[in-house]
Amino acid sequence: MRPTKISASWLFGALAFVLLAVTSGCHSLPPSSVAHQDSSKWEKEISAFEAQDKSNSPPKGCIVFVGSSSIRLWKTLQEDFPGYPVVNRGFGGSELADSYNLADRIVTPYAPRQVVIYAGGNDIHNGKDPNIVFGDLVALLARLHARLPEARLAYIASAPNPNRWAEVDKVKRLNSLAQAYCIQHHYDFINVFPLMLGDDDQPKPDIYVADRLHMNPKGYSIWKQAVAPVLR
Repeated sequence: MRPTKISASWLFGALAFVLLAVTSGCHSLPPSSVAHQDSSKWEKEISAFEAQDKSNSPPKGCIVFVGSSSIRLWKTLQEDFPGYPVVNRGFGGSELADSYNLADRIVTPYAPRQVVIYAGGNDIHNGKDPNIVFGDLVALLARLHARLPEARLAYIASAPNPNRWAEVDKVKRLNSLAQAYCIQHHYDFINVFPLMLGDDDQPKPDIYVADRLHMNPKGYSIWKQAVAPVLR
């Protein structure tokens, strides 16, 4: 019988999950959707990043921001963090499982010193249970840690968007799970959620654009102040 071939990518993924299970002292991982996520719909965006890398590759040891549209639309990222080699690898509409599946194309090749992640809101909006979304975050952090053991990892809490306020309890659940996990495993949890609320505990109306989902410069100013202290 011919021996089964195992790809390097599969092996690294398996090792990441084993490492997570050992370091967390538990026998089972949170349920996750990464194995079932079809991330092929992002091929155009990811291929564009790869084409850009061929002519203007990010420096080794950079700081990669990856995730959904709030990262992609952060157009002032470089001027907000002068002196830091920040790289924007956001692709709008994406979920945590997409960042997991595509990390080896748009994150790990740069050998970054730090990775800042923002995703999870789209996952919940698309019907995923917060426990599953949390499992996807755990899987992503485990994959990045396995490939980049010296890199500092940070997760930006899911934001309180007015357009999706009906989902706020699920968002809070995800943030609660993510915060506890990050504290336990010494990752940075950047809790922007309360900073984006007014005195009435509702989202500040003046920090969003017309769609009441994405932020305007005032919103990004809040994120800038929250993210800056954790950057290396």
